[in-house]
Amino acid sequence: MLKTFIVGIVLGVAAAAAALYAYPAVDQHREASIVSVAANGGNIESFHINMPMDRIMVGASGEKQALPTGLKWPADQELKNVRAELFKIRNARDTVIGVASRMSARDGSGEIIDWVLHLPARGSIFVNLRPEALQGGFRRGELQAGSREFAPLGGLMSERWVPNTSGDADAPAGRIELVTTYIRRQETP
Repeated sequence: MLKTFIVGIVLGVAAAAAALYAYPAVDQHREASIVSVAANGGNIESFHINMPMDRIMVGASGEKQALPTGLKWPADQELKNVRAELFKIRNARDTVIGVASRMSARDGSGEIIDWVLHLPARGSIFVNLRPEALQGGFRRGELQAGSREFAPLGGLMSERWVPNTSGDADAPAGRIELVTTYIRRQETP
């Protein structure tokens, strides 16, 4: 009886392992990265967000139509100047490759703008942008942290709004362009 029980357990574990091998529980598709080499070293990767179709949601005081049904932005006075947005992000081939969140807040000392880009099967990037726009309408900031393949990287990211001038009826209003420059962080002994 005990031998039958042990053989049953072993066969059950083997069958479960074979089933997981044949039909993986998570099979994250990884879209091929479109990365170019920067002239002064490092790598450059571009993303974009077609507006308004790639906006998943926006949470801010006074924004009622942009939250999913049943959700309400808190009426807390401390959140009056906070805006949270969630987007689908696309690569240069216009393929959706992940999600991004943009948080902005304003207080008496200035404005804060943070982006988190999550690329499944690759990792996440956290970037803090300077609030003032540079010439040409760019905002630029530093890569603060990353996970998985982005963990050992530092670098910069720029954000820019590009309006659509095509005049097509079904075209987006414009797009947010995000350009990242990755540089491997130097190891300190």
